[in-house]
This record gives sequence, C-alpha cells and structure tokens, in this order.
Amino acid sequence: MTLLLSLLFVIGYVLITLEHPIKINKTATALITGVACWAAYALLDTRIDLIGEQLKHHLANTAEILFFLMGAMTVVELIDVHDGFTLITDRIASRNIKTLLWIISLLAFFMSALLDNLTTAIVMVSVVRKLIKNAEDRRVVAGMIIIAANAGGTWSPIGDVTTTMLWIGGQITSTHIISAMLLPSLVSLLVPLALLTRFYKPSSESKPARTGAGISRPYVTPTARRERRTMLAIGMGGMLFVPIFKTITHLPPYMGIMMVLGVIWVASELLHSEKDEAERKKFTAAYALSRIDTSSILFFLGILLAVGSLEATGILQSLATSLNRAVGNVDVIILLIGVVSAVVDNVPIVAATMGMYDMQSYPTDAKLWTFLAYCAGTGGSLLVIGSAAGVAVMGMEKLAFGWYLRKISWLALVGYVSGALVYLAGFALLN
Repeated sequence: MTLLLSLLFVIGYVLITLEHPIKINKTATALITGVACWAAYALLDTRIDLIGEQLKHHLANTAEILFFLMGAMTVVELIDVHDGFTLITDRIASRNIKTLLWIISLLAFFMSALLDNLTTAIVMVSVVRKLIKNAEDRRVVAGMIIIAANAGGTWSPIGDVTTTMLWIGGQITSTHIISAMLLPSLVSLLVPLALLTRFYKPSSESKPARTGAGISRPYVTPTARRERRTMLAIGMGGMLFVPIFKTITHLPPYMGIMMVLGVIWVASELLHSEKDEAERKKFTAAYALSRIDTSSILFFLGILLAVGSLEATGILQSLATSLNRAVGNVDVIILLIGVVSAVVDNVPIVAATMGMYDMQSYPTDAKLWTFLAYCAGTGGSLLVIGSAAGVAVMGMEKLAFGWYLRKISWLALVGYVSGALVYLAGFALLN
C-alpha cells in the first residue's frame, strides 16, 4: 500500500509540474491525485470506519484553509473593482529608475503582508507599466517585485498561502511570526536591492513616465473617490483585524475573514444602493466571487487531500525519520525544502512537512515551523516558476526563464541565504 500511494502521489506531482508541456490543467491532475490516493487507501485497508474518520479530519482542516482563501480573495477583488489600490499606487512620484526600484520594492514588501504576494505582484506590475517605458528596465523592476512580494508574505500570517496554512494549522501564531520573521524577510529583500542598485545600470534611453502632479489621469468624481477610500479602509482594516479576532475569540481564522467579507459586502451594497441593477452589478460581492481564482482553490483541495492520505498512512512520518537520519540537521533540511520550493509548488511541500513533523516534538512557534515559513516563502523567488507571484509576473511581462535565471536568481539566492543566516543567528543569540 505504501508503495502504491507513494507512486500515485509522485506520478500526480510530476504531471502537475508538466502542466504546460502536456496541456492538462494542474487543478484537474491534483483533484484526480487526491481522490485516487484516498481510494487506493480505502481499497487496500479493511478499516473503513477509521479511514472515514481520518478523511473527515483532514477535510475539516483543508476546508478551513480554503474558506479563508476564498474570503480573502473576495475582499481583495471588492477593493480592486472599486480601484481602491490606486489610492496607494498613484502616490508614487519619481523619475529616477533606481529610486522607483526602492519605492516599488518596499511598497510591494509591505502590501503583500496585508494582502497576499500574488495580488500584490499583479498590482505593482500594473503600476510599473505606467511608470517605466523601457522594456528591459521594466523587467528588472518586475523581477524585484517577485522577490519583494514573496519576502513580504513570509512575515505575515495572511501574506502567503503557506504561512496561512501554518497559522491555521496552529504551528505558528501571528505575533510570533511577525516578530521573528520581519527582520530576516526584510534582509532577504534589502540585500538584493542594495546589490542591484550598486551594479545595475539603467538603459540610457529609459525615460520613466511623468508621475505625481504631472501625470494625466482620468477624472474621478468625489463620490467615486469616497467609495475607493471606504472600500480600501474596510478591506485593509479588516485584513489586519483577522489575527486580532483569532487572538481574542480563539476561533479559526476563516471565521474572522468571513466576518470581514460580510462587513465589506454590506458596505458595497449601501454605497451603490441608489444605482440601477446593471450599473451596480460589477460592484457586488457576487461579481467579485465570480472573479476569484476558483481553479487555485480546487488545486489546493486536491493537493491537500493527497498529502492528507500520505499523512494518514504514516508515509510522511517515515520520510521525516529517513531525512533526519540522512541529513541529521533539521535546519539544513528546512533550508533545502526552501530551495526545492523554487522548482515545485511550495503548497504541497509545506503540507507534507506539516505531516512529517508532529506538534508534540515541535510545538507551536517552534524554530522548525518559523524557519519553514521563511524558507518556503522566500525560496520560491529563486526561479521565476517557483511561486504564484513569479508565474503571474512571468505572464504579464513575458519574463523568460533563462533571463530571470541570469539576472534575478542570483540576487534572490543571496537574499535567501542572508535572511536565513540572520534568523538563525538571532535565534541562537536569544536562545
């Protein structure tokens, strides 16, 4: 049984990584893999009642993550359809490429902690398109946006899917991940930024578009401006409120995000109550729900179900024991997991690691979980295909795999190692 389940998972995983060559959506492959693993487990084991209970347990944990992501995505979409993010991005005013590089990277770093790295990357690349005309300079800035967005997502419980998984699973708390990871994550961005500023020479013909007071923007009515401010305030404030809600009530995070979704939904209805049906349609939560990436949510469902079957059968625990014997140092194992997450999706890797190590040996806020949040998040920047943010930017700016490998990967690697050393040194000093 162990061999068959492992084989099914590996085949499914390989097909997911080959999504583009074989032209089969990875969500379909993930769903088939998840169900096939549990079906094989049920057919080869006679303890049907036990298997049913294990499936319910894993499905409950998975549902918490999926409902949280669905709520967060809808809140972000509601802000976006009201052009709420323009209140932030329109204030970027500089004609110097290197200055823009710092402003945009730092803004992406902090925005991704409040939203998520994928949304932040898309928003910031859209801004860069308006500010920088030269294609090569724009690609360099886009590469730094990937590093910044992934780094920013690691120190916030809501900034990256993997960090959110660890937070919802009880492996980390919001206050601990912020206090422990803010400095290492910032270092993983500042080191590449400093190196790029030192060695990169902007194209001579590059002329950033005029910004600030001189840029030509569409006229926005006072009513529309007020709606933007309202939705941005409720959305961003609500996202900040979710960790506080969890701390006060001890309820799962998806309860907090559902409350925020309800509040911003009501606000949207009230703001547009006097408009006719056709005009208010695009501002409704129902429309926002139709725009969220449902395919990604179903992908997570399939992957987490597949990983759950490996955990239920004890395969992941055996893998952890083998790794500990072979490598010997847990820090090195987690560091290598971060590097691997640049090649394959970090969600199943983190899910597998959560199943490999139990919380009796590694309780909440243990070094392993905190370091895993950093490595899985920032490690995805090593390759352009290593994170959702990277894949999105790759499509928007037509970043070639080889170009990113030559121009950006080495910067991301230096930042990744620098941040890891800062965390490990800080942990050693404080403990």
